[in-house]
Amino acid sequence: MQYSLTTGVPILKQYIADRTSADGIEFSPDAIQITGGSQQGLDIVGRVFLEPGSVVLTEEPTYLGALQAFSFYQAQFVSVKTDENGIIPSDLEYKIKEFNPAFIYLVPNFQNPSGITMSAERRHAVVALAKKYDIPIVDDNPYGELRFYGNPVPSLKVMGGQHVIQLGTFSKIISPGLRIGWIAADKEFIRMCELMKQACDLHSNTFAQYVIYEFAKDGALEAHIEVIKKAYKIRRDLMIDTLAKELKNGTTWSEPEGGLFLWVKLPNGISASELLPKAISAGFAYVPGKHFYSQNPDDTTLRLNFCNATEKNIVEGVKRLAAVVKAAK
Repeated sequence: MQYSLTTGVPILKQYIADRTSADGIEFSPDAIQITGGSQQGLDIVGRVFLEPGSVVLTEEPTYLGALQAFSFYQAQFVSVKTDENGIIPSDLEYKIKEFNPAFIYLVPNFQNPSGITMSAERRHAVVALAKKYDIPIVDDNPYGELRFYGNPVPSLKVMGGQHVIQLGTFSKIISPGLRIGWIAADKEFIRMCELMKQACDLHSNTFAQYVIYEFAKDGALEAHIEVIKKAYKIRRDLMIDTLAKELKNGTTWSEPEGGLFLWVKLPNGISASELLPKAISAGFAYVPGKHFYSQNPDDTTLRLNFCNATEKNIVEGVKRLAAVVKAAK
């Protein structure tokens, strides 16, 4: 319960390094910085790279928490065109040439909020551009282990090596309340992260780090991940099936192969922001999609979370969503 190392408890760093290495990369514990969840990882990356006016390239849409973290350092955001296979390389190259960004920020697996997983072909193209122009990629990967369907895609870190800074977290695979995540990167970059982390909070919660290690070391984490994947798959399928039954009026939604979220687009120009008070009055809530755009927000979109509700509540919530959408036509 005393002060600990800024970079993290050594046995947990070794565990993370071994797990990451099993993914196709040989990692040393010296390439790991423990953080207060991956959200603090975003803040530390911002501290290292950004100054007022620095450009960050993002997907369209992108993770709201990253926009919040990088905005603190007065970053300028430029969105890159994105489709069902992920970020579009031709537009990415154009934006790299035009804006000379500090880094490219991506959520390639079951993206928050869209649920999209970037294809292997797109990943190879994005990594090639990062190497060509010597631009770092920040690979935010909290959901990668929550795959229900399909085949895993090689990580950007495996493809990109030192050009890729990967953020991970135990929040989505054990518990968000423990607030333990990590940065996996080049050792020189990790040394800079250590200095920034020391200035933030000296070190992450030592007790929580030991709790995670004791839970995970003998295989309990892998077993637990399988349990939550089965539960989330059932809820994901139920939410999609109920949307299909209740919303046959032009509403569309994503059907992700994993993760936590569905991305919904409302018909007839209905504003998700204007609809939200009516939704709350009807006893349910969602996140309006416009908040996930770094540029050109689309207010006809919204994000639904299928992991944190009972199956009964999913059905009832979608029915209530359908009712307020139909009333708004």
